[in-house]
Amino acid sequence: MQKPIYLDYAATTPVDPRVAEKMTHYLTADGVFGNASSTHFFGREAKKAIEEAREQVADLVDAEPAEIIWTSGATEANNLALKGAAELYQQKGRHIITVKTEHSAVLDCCQFLEKKGFFVTYLSPEKNGIISKEALLEAIRDDTILVSVMHLNNETGVIQDIQRLAEITSARGILFHTDAAQSAGKIPLSIRKTPVDLVSFSGHKLYGPKGVGALYVRRKPRVRLAAQIHGGGQEQAMRSGTLPTHQIVGIGEAFAIAKREIKNDEARIRECRDAFWQGLQPLVAKGLSANTDFSCSFPGILNICFPNTTAEKLMSALPIIALSRGSACLSKGIEPSYVLRAMGLTTELAASSVRFSFGRFTTLEEVRRAAEEVRRFF
Repeated sequence: MQKPIYLDYAATTPVDPRVAEKMTHYLTADGVFGNASSTHFFGREAKKAIEEAREQVADLVDAEPAEIIWTSGATEANNLALKGAAELYQQKGRHIITVKTEHSAVLDCCQFLEKKGFFVTYLSPEKNGIISKEALLEAIRDDTILVSVMHLNNETGVIQDIQRLAEITSARGILFHTDAAQSAGKIPLSIRKTPVDLVSFSGHKLYGPKGVGALYVRRKPRVRLAAQIHGGGQEQAMRSGTLPTHQIVGIGEAFAIAKREIKNDEARIRECRDAFWQGLQPLVAKGLSANTDFSCSFPGILNICFPNTTAEKLMSALPIIALSRGSACLSKGIEPSYVLRAMGLTTELAASSVRFSFGRFTTLEEVRRAAEEVRRFF
């Protein structure tokens, strides 16, 4: 059986072989397997590796190592950021602003906080998925304490201008959080230049291992969070739990590689995206259209609407291509994408849309063959 063409990099990426090779040294008895909280040699060596990884993650986004808190992934980082900030700053206000197109890890947190007595405003994006500064300004209230806007949307690839939005909140003393799970290492982000307060990261979206992520927490001016996991007091008492050295080493190495190769990766991915889109041009006459705005998006994600069919039928007819309807976290649902509907697509068009995503190991041969398979279906 011919191996399927993997075009679902937004769901997860394969671990880079260089990352996997380094991780293996931190698993077995002949490597660095100690508990980083132990004071003996094995513990000290593990801690040294963890701190090196912390520096690697911080270096990618121009932050201080002490501002990086390890988590089990971006979902936990989002939970710690939103719930932790809401709990600690509720005396200042109980109003939060987010966007209707956020990942469920943010939206579900907001719904949880609403049940706890907080008030949440859900901003509607423009048709291209962008949030305007006017929409944010109109939503801000005297009791607003936190704004959460995803940097790069996982379904459409649209890139929000978090620099402009964070400048608005910073001037008003409002915390700004961004989910950078999809953007870190793919598009430039300098935390020194962008007044964001909390940033969520993921390992497995950037050729690192699953099960590990991080949260950036600004130190100057100091941002404080109420811990959501209690225990041994690790990670500045913000996130207790024995640290998984091999996974942390993995995310650190993945981020270090991304910093060195970000421009080359982006150029290759853009070439693959453009070749795939070019291969689909004969179908435009049949109504095919892109839900992704090429002018304000990352080339690694391309959301396409195929009229007169459904995403399920298309995916069933194309077993040779690994693709998705949208967020992998919601893939078992039967409802059309809430992200696309928030952007103004009808339920029917949203149900006819699928996401193709490209990455470091995608080849031109693969995307051209995939485009040929799609054309054959139509």
